[in-house]
Amino acid sequence: MLGISRWAGAGGSYRTVQRFFNSSIVWRKLNWLLIRQWLIQEDETLLIAGDETVVTKAGKATYGLDRFFSSLFGKPVPGLAFFALSLISVKRHRSAVVLMEQLTKEQTTTRKAATKSADKDKPKSKRNRGRPKGSQNKNQRDVDLPVHLQQLQKLLTELLALVGVQAKLAYCVLDGAFGNNNALQMVRRCGVHLISKLRCDAALYLPYDGLQKKRGPRRKYGQRLDYHNLPDHCCLDTKIEGKIRTDIYQMQVWHKKFPDLLNVVVIVKVNLTTHQRAHIILFSSDLSLIWSTLVDYYRLRFQIEFNFRDAKQYWGLEDFMNVNQLPVYNAANLAMFMVNLSQVLVQQMQPRIPEFSVNDLKAHFRGRRYVQETLKFLPRPPEPFLIEELFVVKCRPHVYH
Repeated sequence: MLGISRWAGAGGSYRTVQRFFNSSIVWRKLNWLLIRQWLIQEDETLLIAGDETVVTKAGKATYGLDRFFSSLFGKPVPGLAFFALSLISVKRHRSAVVLMEQLTKEQTTTRKAATKSADKDKPKSKRNRGRPKGSQNKNQRDVDLPVHLQQLQKLLTELLALVGVQAKLAYCVLDGAFGNNNALQMVRRCGVHLISKLRCDAALYLPYDGLQKKRGPRRKYGQRLDYHNLPDHCCLDTKIEGKIRTDIYQMQVWHKKFPDLLNVVVIVKVNLTTHQRAHIILFSSDLSLIWSTLVDYYRLRFQIEFNFRDAKQYWGLEDFMNVNQLPVYNAANLAMFMVNLSQVLVQQMQPRIPEFSVNDLKAHFRGRRYVQETLKFLPRPPEPFLIEELFVVKCRPHVYH
């Protein structure tokens, strides 16, 4: 806050900045107005992407401070956790965060971990092998969502209501942590399709195409999918780059934890020298989605990571020192709003200076401030339009580097 007040100019005292951080601001509407006006085009295909980021934080007084797993460090670290939803432009390969909420430890705990902790308190009792007598099948579509998915469903519903009919949103892209039936049912309840990733050892079954019994339930599970011997007729693309061969398979399969068929794309990479294999499994609830589109959409999910990187590197997401709940929320959302605003300003400069970046943008406005402070030492203040004339971009691109 002190750094902002030093650069804010007239009317931006430290007390004013303090009042700003303690005021209620509807950041999602502010972000959407900026995105709708400047960052998306008419009839553009948009994706919803969601991801969590962890901000390291020292001390003990900050609201929501706890130990969260950080993929950068590869272990739980003390800090704050935030979950963001963004809109990704398929045409321009750019992400813009619309809303961002802070998560508490309870909201990041998975259902599996919660179940384990609850089972510790229960006395252990032996039971016979097999299915308990009198147990009934569970409706896998009507599942009880854990706390973190309830929070995500609330955010997703708010985003869809905010966008309304101004943009068509058909797909939500989430990482492998949401590659389960609970996440799929949560997304489908919001009226969009899920694109995510399954575990590499997921038990998938081809649809049964043999003879059915005359009586009893119809058999639907066929042969279990063997990732080392995938069906040849499902291979839709093969390419070789150097010593690596990439085979892409697409099929509709069953998973016993999911109530409906899944549209699955298996990407297999083989080292032609050592014959080592590796594969990943992408899936979608939309059975009509072709493999190339599904792979491209999942690749675009990583664009939200660039939003987190810019917010931490340039706009103070890693550096704010607020401790109360509302100032922490405002500080995090201000950083994400500045990421969107910087995209707009850089986008306006790049037609004239193709290599213009965020560092150049900050240097540009820092130079304006230095010129303004220098001109105050003149005996006679210059006309206001003089500064604008000085910064008309008619110079060569190397000036900004």
